[in-house]
Amino acid sequence: MHGSGLELALVFLLAAVIAVPVFKKLGLGAVLAYLAAGVVLGPDGLGLVRDTDRILDAAEIGVVMLLFVIGLELSPARLRVMRRPVFVSGGLQVLLSALALGAIAYAAHLHWKSALVVGLGLALSSTAVGLQLLGERKELTTDYGRLAFAILLFQDLAAIPLLAAIPLLGGAKDQTLTWAIALQALGAVALVVVGGRYLLRYVFRVVARTRMPEVFTATALFAVLGSAWFMQGAGLSAGLGAFIAGVLLADSEFRHELESQIQPFEGLLLGLFFIAVGMGIDLDRVVAEPLLIAGGVLALLLVKFSILFVVGRLWPGRLPPREAMALGGVLWLGGEFAFVVFNEAMRVRLIDSVAHDRLVAMVGVSMALTPLLLIGITRLLREMPARAASAPRPDFDDIADHQPKVLVAGMGRFGQIVARLLVAQRIPFVALEHNLDTVEGLRRLGNELYYGDPTRPDLLRAAGGERIQVFVMAMDNPETNTKAVRLVRRMYPNAKVFARARDRQHAWRLMDLGATVFRELFGSSLKMGEEVLVALGMPPEQAGEHAGRFREHDNNLLRAQHLVYDDDVALRQTSRESRVELMQLFAADSSGSDDPEQVPSPQPHKSGG
Repeated sequence: MHGSGLELALVFLLAAVIAVPVFKKLGLGAVLAYLAAGVVLGPDGLGLVRDTDRILDAAEIGVVMLLFVIGLELSPARLRVMRRPVFVSGGLQVLLSALALGAIAYAAHLHWKSALVVGLGLALSSTAVGLQLLGERKELTTDYGRLAFAILLFQDLAAIPLLAAIPLLGGAKDQTLTWAIALQALGAVALVVVGGRYLLRYVFRVVARTRMPEVFTATALFAVLGSAWFMQGAGLSAGLGAFIAGVLLADSEFRHELESQIQPFEGLLLGLFFIAVGMGIDLDRVVAEPLLIAGGVLALLLVKFSILFVVGRLWPGRLPPREAMALGGVLWLGGEFAFVVFNEAMRVRLIDSVAHDRLVAMVGVSMALTPLLLIGITRLLREMPARAASAPRPDFDDIADHQPKVLVAGMGRFGQIVARLLVAQRIPFVALEHNLDTVEGLRRLGNELYYGDPTRPDLLRAAGGERIQVFVMAMDNPETNTKAVRLVRRMYPNAKVFARARDRQHAWRLMDLGATVFRELFGSSLKMGEEVLVALGMPPEQAGEHAGRFREHDNNLLRAQHLVYDDDVALRQTSRESRVELMQLFAADSSGSDDPEQVPSPQPHKSGG
């Protein structure tokens, strides 16, 4: 295709719009849809796109953003807990896979240096495909999902010295690893750490005060791409730079806001990455040497599956057989780093162009087959017994999952009381606040809350809205509260919603949405009235009884008026009847009940007045 960039973008978007719904309908997943779309669009398909290398280079930004979002999900404390699975399980998998696959390559008459590089390149699995599959299946937080992430993290770390060692093995001149290069790499990591910890947080605070979402989005993208570019310029992995920046911002007040800003770009560019991988699969090579390519893919899958199964069963993973098999099914494929490794190996003449094309085809086919094969493995695993209740847990599972069931939106004078009660009961919750001064003040006191606008659906998703059981809407602005309640009701209809109401009119609108309302000042005002009666000489017990009676009466009136609040005539009539009833209630001196301030909402209903 020789048209403009606009035409190229339209082709990619159209392919995604057509392929993804069809494959999801067939139960095959989005990854396989993107790969198939790439094969169709590429040089060996319809030939609409020819320059696949340039597209792949640009699309790797999607992997960079994926690693940044992953970093946001990991605090430094969790990384410290995961050090054993990362370095023990990850190191063992890479070492054993590299030795086994390298031995096969050596038996195929490659030089030992070339066989070593081939073995190490094939030992790396696809971070993008693996995490995408785990995310689609909602298994990132399972035991095997965490171990898979730990292994992938070690593979990304191992790719850095591997790329540095390839020129040495190839004997390329003026490309030896010197102390200056090593110090340059360490200095780059140190600068990213310091910048992510201090400078980026200050920048985000300044930008957040502008209250301009587009500027915050631009700053977030600059932080991700800037850290990736800086690390790449120092000779390290661009994805590693983005991952470090994400980890350092994981404990900041901007975590959920950053995640919501980056995820739309990450998802789109990651889809483009998979399309580019599909376009890079050399179908001519597959057709010309079907048995050789099929044998290579089969050897790759079987060797890595076997090693991953064994590693999963050993300490520190200690997975049961069914989860160890699931681990192997997710990570037995080749990875995107293999393309970079083989390109570098061909550049320094460790492998020739024919071997390069064969290896790239094997990796591409394995990436395309994995989503399909994983469906079969999943069906097989359903027939296997689940983990016994007494089975030992992995060491890295000692840290509790931070998956709160309560979300408090608005941490002003109203929301803080609710939050303090939850803290007293040790109930985990996530708090959102759009006022940056409030966020900074409360975080200085040791409170955990995040900056963001709870009326945005992407932010609610980033804050874990799917897992939230109770939403507490306590913003100061009535319109913001109503908008947020309406959004939650649309996105999460099964969740409970407790909403702060400014006055009776606001309470009625919230009740229309099915929320349970709590009126501002009602409880404190009623308590003050009770104290006034005591000060005038009424016994405290009697004053409390009268206050309870009034509370019950007013809550009943609120519910009755809700049914007719859009009919002025009926509303006035209800108010008149209420005054008469109230006078009669206290004149009769009947006993009342001390119901809570909560006003349960009836089914939304209005008169047609």
